[in-house]
This record gives sequence, structure tokens and C-alpha cells, in this order.
Amino acid sequence: MPKVSVVIPLYNTELYIARTLQSVLNQTYPDFEVIIVDDGSIDRGVEICQSFSDSRIKIVQQANRGLPGARNTGIRHAQGDYIALLDSDDLWSPHKLDRHVAHLDRESDVGISFGYSEFIDESDKRLGLYQKSKRLTEITPDYILCRNPVGNGSSAVIRRSVLQDIEFQAEIQGKTELCYFDEHLRERSADATDVEFWLRTCITTKWTIAGIPEVLTYYRINGGGLSANAVQQLHALDRVIEKTRTYAPDIIARCESLARAYHFRYTARRLVTLGESKSAMKMLHSSLRSDWRIVRDEPRKTLLTALAVYTIHYLPAALYRPLQSLAMRAIARPSRVREVNPS
Repeated sequence: MPKVSVVIPLYNTELYIARTLQSVLNQTYPDFEVIIVDDGSIDRGVEICQSFSDSRIKIVQQANRGLPGARNTGIRHAQGDYIALLDSDDLWSPHKLDRHVAHLDRESDVGISFGYSEFIDESDKRLGLYQKSKRLTEITPDYILCRNPVGNGSSAVIRRSVLQDIEFQAEIQGKTELCYFDEHLRERSADATDVEFWLRTCITTKWTIAGIPEVLTYYRINGGGLSANAVQQLHALDRVIEKTRTYAPDIIARCESLARAYHFRYTARRLVTLGESKSAMKMLHSSLRSDWRIVRDEPRKTLLTALAVYTIHYLPAALYRPLQSLAMRAIARPSRVREVNPS
């Protein structure tokens, strides 16, 4: 049996899947299998995967069920003690699995291990912007809901025992299946099922979530549709909040408004990078109205976000672009972050 199972949902990412898959095959830790779940792709993604001759690669095909459905299918096929998630357009550092296996082997109470992520563009260019949690241990449900310290699904490596503890049965497309991610929370152009997974694990199990202070994941971003799906993103968060309220109402009462404030502020920053000033302004104001504690808790980041938003809104492009870049890099600036070049 392999030590690690790498689950890659595949849906119409022919432009990136070869680089994603190669970043897995370049791992310095060799004891893994790769389970690619073709979630009803209509491009050449499957054909590209089939061109790799490595015997550790397995391809499972299904009708389209979205990211959580593809992850569930991959996990059900996984044989490893640890399950690593990787979206089909992201990249890994060559040392990622080495670091996480050592972390999970060493820390027997840790159920989900994560690392820092750096944003890359469509051509793999590193953007100097990071998903970097201030907190690597003592991660609470409040912190997950407000800050999502794991950052993105491609960052997480999960102990199999966690999956056994949080699994549930659900009827999906007329069939009862064992599930881990909640497919009923799937949104068409937004997804918060990973946050719901971390949150449910933290609240309902004994397992802790802990991070490694090193850039191990390269998370691809693009401008496609962010302003258009901002409402869906908030709706996805709302659905996670409502589900969690059914079994942990005290937690939701404590941090619901603050979680929304963080969500609005994050969206405002993303909109600034896209040059969408009116939408960014709206999101910033929604953040401040939602909960003033975001100013108290993170005055520097909130102030810099406001500076970037007002700069892009009021200054000519020739003046605001240098200031915008400076402000956004200051917001995402890492401190003592170890970096490894992507493959």
C-alpha cells in the first residue's frame, strides 16, 4: 500500500494538468499513488493524463459532480495512510509530500497538515502574493471560519483516520454513497466545501489542524468572473454558516459577523488586483459594516486594503498602479517564509 494517495479532480483543465501532474511526479518522496478523477471533462485533459506512463497514476471517470464530488470519489478509491488533495491547475513544491509526511508522522495528534501557498498566474509566474496563516497551531473553529488558515484545498494533506471520523452517508444522483466533503453545499461558481470540511473536523473530532512554515503549494489565480460570482461566494459561506449552526450554534453566534467581514475584505483585495474599483469599494464598505472588530484585530491589513481600494478608485491609472502594487504586496508580505521553487 502506498503511504500517500494524491487525489486530483479533473475538469476541463487541459492547459494546466500536465504541469500539475508533473509537479507530483517530481516529488522527492516517492511512496505515493495518484488518483485522477475525471469529472465529466470534455477537453483533452484525460488524454493528456493517459500520456504519462507512470504506474502510480490511476484514472477514475464519472459524470460531472463538481469539486466536492470528485474529491469524494477519489478518497473512496484511495489506499494511502495520508490523502493529499491537489486541484488540477495548481502546482506543488518538489518537497511538499516529504514535509507533510514527516509532520504527520511526528505529530500524532495532527489530522490535517497544511503549508503556505504562493499565487501564480496562467503561465506559472510567481506573483509574490501569499496565503500565509499567522497561526500554525491552536487553530480554533472561529479562526477557520474567519481566516481559513489552510488557504486552499491543494495545501492540505489529511490523515486517513480523520476521514473515517467525519464520513457520512448521503444520497447523490439517486445513489447512497459514503461522503467526506458535503456535495449538497456545492455552488455553480463558488465553493466553500473545503472550509466546511476543516470546520467540521475541528468541531466534531479530536484531531488538530497544524501548518508548516514553508511555501509548498503554488495556487493559480485568474481574473475570470470574480466580480460576477462575488454574491455566490458569500452565498457559499452563508450555507456553511447555516449548516454549522445546526450543531454548533454558540460558535456561529460568536463569529458569524466577523467571518463575513473577513470574506468581504478578502474579496475587496482580489477585486483591486483586477482593477474593478466600484466592486472593490462596495466590498470594503460591506466588510467594515459587518463587524468593526476587523479593524481592531488587524488594523494594518485593513488600512492597507482601504488604501488600495481608494487609490484605485480616485487616482488615474498611471498613478494608482504603482501604489496599488505596493499596497497589495505589503498586505501579503511574508515574514520568515521559506520558499522552494515550483517544478
